[in-house]
Amino acid sequence: MPELPEVETTRRGIQPHVRGRRITGALARVPALRWPIPAELIEDLPGQRIAGVERRAKYLLLAVDRGSVLLHLGMSGSLRVLPSGLIAGRHDHFDLVLDDGRMLRLTDPRRFGAVLWQPLGQVHSLLQGLGPEPLSDEFDGDHLWLRSRGRRAPVKTFIMDQRIVVGVGNIYAAEALFAAGIHPLRAAGRISRQRYQRLADAIKLILAQAIGRGGTTLRDFLNPDGAPGYFEQELQVYGREGQPCRQCGTELRSLRLGNRASCYCPRCQR
Repeated sequence: MPELPEVETTRRGIQPHVRGRRITGALARVPALRWPIPAELIEDLPGQRIAGVERRAKYLLLAVDRGSVLLHLGMSGSLRVLPSGLIAGRHDHFDLVLDDGRMLRLTDPRRFGAVLWQPLGQVHSLLQGLGPEPLSDEFDGDHLWLRSRGRRAPVKTFIMDQRIVVGVGNIYAAEALFAAGIHPLRAAGRISRQRYQRLADAIKLILAQAIGRGGTTLRDFLNPDGAPGYFEQELQVYGREGQPCRQCGTELRSLRLGNRASCYCPRCQR
């Protein structure tokens, strides 16, 4: 599934091509992806101008005159800026035609993505109750420490809770916990303020590095320009079960947390 760095890479990739462009047409080839595509969105978008592309958690928001188009890439989705009129493939489900002869196309083989509408001045229900952005000043070790008091849940589950901090998915949670030297099963409420500061710093650093390298290529994610991300080459623990730890040489282990594999180093992480 595309995580925050991949979504941010997509935002940065498409924004220069769509910002300031007027929408001349909207086409949904399927009535629903993860949720129904609002009919009023298809009817009302033509004629509106795109002011920019924003990101909240793993959602992209195309800001237009009367609101925002809320987009989610699901598990395998991608957005491309292509010549308008290009023949659609079987997984090309949604097009926004622009006034410069190009279009923004959503491709989603598994149909777990979303195309929704957020009226001007409102916050969509999917975005309500979310925690701070991990790269913002609102997110730091104090925030994690305060929100974790009394919690018995494993720290990895805690930092993947979108109400605590948004956009820290399985890959980057595993990598950040390794960098901070924290075992993924340690109870969230039993971690000190100092260790949480190390963890917050690690989350910020790893996400920033991943964004800078174009995201992590896993399975079917590609950048808007068709080039894969390169951060996968630098993963320390994710997907490396049974291999030696790059820090101490100990064999990496894996456990299951919330039906997801979580790889860690039994020596470096306590």
